[in-house]
Amino acid sequence: MLLVGIGISITMPYLSLYCTEVYGMSAGAFGVFMAVSSLSGVVVNSLIAKRSDSGLDRKWIIISAMLSSALGYASYLVFHNYFILLIAVSLFNGLGAAAMPQIYAYAQESANASGSGDKTFAMSALRSLLSLGFLVGPLGGTLILAAAGYKGLFLGTSAIYLTIASLIFLFLQKRKAVQSNIRKRTRTGTSWLKNRQIRQPLIAFIFLFAVNFINGTITPLFIVNELHGTPTDVGLVVSVCAGLEIPIMLVLGALGRKISNHALMINGCFIGVIYYIILSVSTHSWQLIAAQLLQATFVAIVMGNGLSYFTDLLPNSPGLATTIYSNGSTIGRLVGNLGGGIIAQFAGFRHVYWVCLAIVMFSFLILWRTRPHEETV
Repeated sequence: MLLVGIGISITMPYLSLYCTEVYGMSAGAFGVFMAVSSLSGVVVNSLIAKRSDSGLDRKWIIISAMLSSALGYASYLVFHNYFILLIAVSLFNGLGAAAMPQIYAYAQESANASGSGDKTFAMSALRSLLSLGFLVGPLGGTLILAAAGYKGLFLGTSAIYLTIASLIFLFLQKRKAVQSNIRKRTRTGTSWLKNRQIRQPLIAFIFLFAVNFINGTITPLFIVNELHGTPTDVGLVVSVCAGLEIPIMLVLGALGRKISNHALMINGCFIGVIYYIILSVSTHSWQLIAAQLLQATFVAIVMGNGLSYFTDLLPNSPGLATTIYSNGSTIGRLVGNLGGGIIAQFAGFRHVYWVCLAIVMFSFLILWRTRPHEETV
């Protein structure tokens, strides 16, 4: 997962620059490009999820996804027509998007097979490795870009995914679906959208993911334009949150045996409410820096324990559970990126946080009304 995080994040800060400055896309065209390619991943994930829980070997799904991601990043150097590139990236990255939920599903099945009582901690540890990759990746991307330009950056990213595929082929064991669970998995896969106990938490998670992405997009602008802070203040806010997120995620994972994931999600919403109240009334940058302890805890719960929350809801369908979580993250990111910009443009940066506060409170109410349940035969 560390390499997956690096592979995802290594080009993230520079993709918009490459597409607009080098490739010549307008800002609007780039927005459409990212939205279509992201939604293609949601569609492919949904199609693969049910089948992966019905007997397909996850090892080969993950390998195929990694190879597809490698082709997707290489496409930026091969295709020079906007529409052809859009089709190629949507196809390859859409197929590649299945990698992360299937890795989580494989880990969940491995934890179930081992009889471990620390499954939540194991999943949180796996998620923390992804977060660590997101910290390391941009730095590596900066070094590669300075040394070899965009060609080296995209080829290097493709090489990372090829390396992951090779490691999985050599070291990951084949894992077949447990035959006694296939009937339960199949029935769950066809009915989960009709199940209020799954559908409503998914809506809440989409809102929580959206709020998190709004915060990441708007806060730097809020610090500079509203609070008259400096780029150094922005860097401190980002680094303090990122530095606290991983250890908090591990601690919360260890608490998974004593506190249910549902209870942690309720507490996470409460923490989010306090955080956005502070941001809404803040007048100095240091207040935002201090509040990052709350934000890091909120992110650790939503990103870390949120994954275990859905695997608790669907214990016999790990592929479907992790795909629901992954798709919720993708849709939330799209909603957050679009919604945050629109609200900031028409209402101002500070009012964005009042909207975020209302969204978190709404998510809190949804989760409060929803109680997790286990699948039945």
